[in-house]
Amino acid sequence: MLRQWLAALACLIAACTCAPSGGVKPSTSATPDAERLLHGDEALREKLAAALAAKGPDYVPRTKHKKPDGTPKYLNRLILETSPYLLQHAHNPVNWFPWGDEAFDVANKLHRPVFLSVGYSTCHWCHVMEEESFEDEEIARFLNDHYVCIKVDREERPDVDAIYMRSVQLMTRRGGWPMSVWLTPERQPFYAGSYFPARDGERGQAKGFFTIAREQQKAYADNPAGVAEDARAIAESIQRDLEPARGTGLPDPGILARAVELAEKRYDTSHGGARGRPKFPSNLPVRLLLRHAVRQGSERSREMALTTLGKMHRGGLYDHVGGGFHRYSVDERWLVPHFEKMLYDNALLATAYLEGFLVSGDAELARIARATLDYVLREMTAPEGGYYSATDADSLTPRGKREEGYYFTWTPAELDGVLGAERSAVVQRHFGVTDKGNFEGRNVLATAETTSGAPEKLDEALALLLAARNKRPKPLRDEKILVAWNGLMMAAMARGARVLGDRRYLESGARAARFLLDKLVVGGRLRHSAKDGKTGTLAFAEDHAFFAAGLLELYQASGELRWLNAALARMEELEKHHADRERGGYYRGAADGEKLLAREMELRDGAVPSAGSVAALVALELATITGDERWRKRGEKTLRAAAPVLESQPYALEEMLLALDYHSDSPKEILLALPAGMKLEDEAVTALTAPLRTQFVPNHVLVIATEEARKAGLSRSVAWADAKVPKNGQPTVYVCERGHCELPTTDPLVFGRQLKNSR
Repeated sequence: MLRQWLAALACLIAACTCAPSGGVKPSTSATPDAERLLHGDEALREKLAAALAAKGPDYVPRTKHKKPDGTPKYLNRLILETSPYLLQHAHNPVNWFPWGDEAFDVANKLHRPVFLSVGYSTCHWCHVMEEESFEDEEIARFLNDHYVCIKVDREERPDVDAIYMRSVQLMTRRGGWPMSVWLTPERQPFYAGSYFPARDGERGQAKGFFTIAREQQKAYADNPAGVAEDARAIAESIQRDLEPARGTGLPDPGILARAVELAEKRYDTSHGGARGRPKFPSNLPVRLLLRHAVRQGSERSREMALTTLGKMHRGGLYDHVGGGFHRYSVDERWLVPHFEKMLYDNALLATAYLEGFLVSGDAELARIARATLDYVLREMTAPEGGYYSATDADSLTPRGKREEGYYFTWTPAELDGVLGAERSAVVQRHFGVTDKGNFEGRNVLATAETTSGAPEKLDEALALLLAARNKRPKPLRDEKILVAWNGLMMAAMARGARVLGDRRYLESGARAARFLLDKLVVGGRLRHSAKDGKTGTLAFAEDHAFFAAGLLELYQASGELRWLNAALARMEELEKHHADRERGGYYRGAADGEKLLAREMELRDGAVPSAGSVAALVALELATITGDERWRKRGEKTLRAAAPVLESQPYALEEMLLALDYHSDSPKEILLALPAGMKLEDEAVTALTAPLRTQFVPNHVLVIATEEARKAGLSRSVAWADAKVPKNGQPTVYVCERGHCELPTTDPLVFGRQLKNSR
């Protein structure tokens, strides 16, 4: 095999005729200049061949177009990229370009439209469209003859994705991935959609992708000026939409009660969450409901939040074998998930389950939070410390076919084979397993509604199933390190360490923080992503905001002053490069970043919060910790900017509601003063701080004043910490509100009462 591989590479480098470097060759005669522009010169072809050679003899090209020796028939510029999504398309017969000036320069010189395809590596329907259309040689030939084709990983370029997703929404009133957009060479969209089946009549759609591609090419060729005029109008609409109106006054705290009322109207009384399907965890503001339950004494909010958390983890949305949560449920019962797992979902859900545990005292919620964090430690943590992005919904079956959900599902016979008949019978009853199955003849494990409690030795059975499952071909793991998503997981790990008392989580979050600070700050500027030792574009607003949030949680879990200082630095960078200093809010791209069709000001939360939502809360918390009024003013400015959206559609900014809740409260200033030589894990300290592991204090900050921190300059960052010292050589807690403090205490019972009294 090695000899065949080397021979094929030699052929590629020498003549590039064994594996065409730019996809299928044109069906029409093309000028030498056009060929050179589209397929590159000899130097590029050698570069592509060298990149392929670097993959090694064990490399398995992701394509059905292979030569008898297993080497790929086609090779394009995406082989030079690090994005797993782009690399998935490096051997399509389509002559893909990555996003960049080169592709648009070629389109201008050849007077061709651009076909832009945007997706991500774990997107099931992206894989379907690739197999149906982009692996089809007839369709690829047409695209290569008439378009310049660009592939974008939406996770690497959320700024590009946001602009052109808005064009899809404007033209179709819908959105989703894969995103398919037709552009002029000036980067302006004139036609857009999401997934298209390859040909007319397939999957119930009258028009397929091939027909649409031909129609749009003809429209552009017949009337380029008219198409360009329409595209300019669409571009102007996008520019207006991505620059939302902003407010000037602080939002009314009554918005919080209205948001809870809206949640109750949408609440699914049978299954938790919001009514309807598909069911996303983010469709009900669980963390806001928990705050409303505690601050307002609302039993209804408590019930909605806790029922939703319970239904989610008992259903198939939760991975009962390996821990962690899938993306969403396709039904209203949380039963059958879309099987991809995203880092950000698991970060946000781990935090929600930790808070649910503090509100309810339900150990089961703590167990789910722990299992979710353990899943991330085991399967989603890079050797150098960062966190990977996602795993795919699809995996290979024993027949070698790629299918959604196969890795995570079971048949009764498979369970019998792993567990033995007696133990298997218990597990099948517990999870409602049947011969018919609940997903394409197989079973998603979900706790049966009639089940009360877990059978004995269930953990042992699940461990056996995990070991057996690990022998199956695993779903693709996207090993990009995204700063924003890492920040969310760092925060979850730090909260897990505080609530669950497990230092492994604190150490994991700290390793991730060190990796990001050491490897992703280049030339003094934070970068958005890293993969295979290479860093991506300049950081976006959410990278700074989410990273700052993670660092701030690490500080409160460890007392290490460097994390507080790093959080302050990240927020200063956010303000310097992304803030609209006149009207408030944060632009996604840096002021000195790539100039795109529009500069997005994101004032809506999605599956991932907006930068402004997280930044507002971080700024307000920094104001409480440092006493610096600049941070309070910055947090309030962000709230003012978002006021119109909060007032008209509070659901659109769920995470911003947490910042508004913080602002409308009297946040608790808790300081833990430790004598010299005493550590957080010492028994006296853990005993004193037990109330923070059993009570939910919605809005508070925790400053840990160790002797080391005082020597390192704690009073310069936290001036109010200076006079708060240990009493009688014992760890001592101070509970304050707006600078007014209860008597210091060394008694955990007194501390617990002070926390309750201060709500």
